[in-house]
Amino acid sequence: MQKKLILDSDLLDITLSRLCQQLIENHGDFENSVILGLQPRGVFLAEIIHKKLQKLTRKEVPLGYLDATFHRDDFRRREIPAKASEVRIPFIIEDKKVILVDDVLFTGRTVRAALDAMIAFGRPAKVELLVLIDRRHTRDLPIAPDYVGKTVNTLASQKVLVELEAQGHEQNKIWLIYNKD
Repeated sequence: MQKKLILDSDLLDITLSRLCQQLIENHGDFENSVILGLQPRGVFLAEIIHKKLQKLTRKEVPLGYLDATFHRDDFRRREIPAKASEVRIPFIIEDKKVILVDDVLFTGRTVRAALDAMIAFGRPAKVELLVLIDRRHTRDLPIAPDYVGKTVNTLASQKVLVELEAQGHEQNKIWLIYNKD
């Protein structure tokens, strides 16, 4: 198994800053916008973006956590039952612009499940998707991100590993992991 560095800590910080600037361009003061981090790993990225946005805009940006475990189409197919994570949405999403945040977009199934889960909290005016890594050529569903940190061409056999300080890692890094044959 080999690892190839996709983004180091410095480049990742620049990428996150660019994503925040794009969000500010489209959402202004975030008066009618909210951020929902997808459990389990998207919440770490959502918290980083949330902190950067509040520093840049000097505005309170609503942040919540959304778990889509029980809305997944493979929920009952797993040998080991999936464990749900915390859902924390302390605001109304009805008629809001919702920014769904996840670390890696792979097949699109998690995002599809998140859209179903989100409806329990109201009908948003608009939903946008922000991902740190967009794994092209692996989509099972017609789902595309609105904001992308980096697009990576991958095979289904490869894996993207996101290591964030917020998860307990020494540095923020993103790796492509693959088997060398």
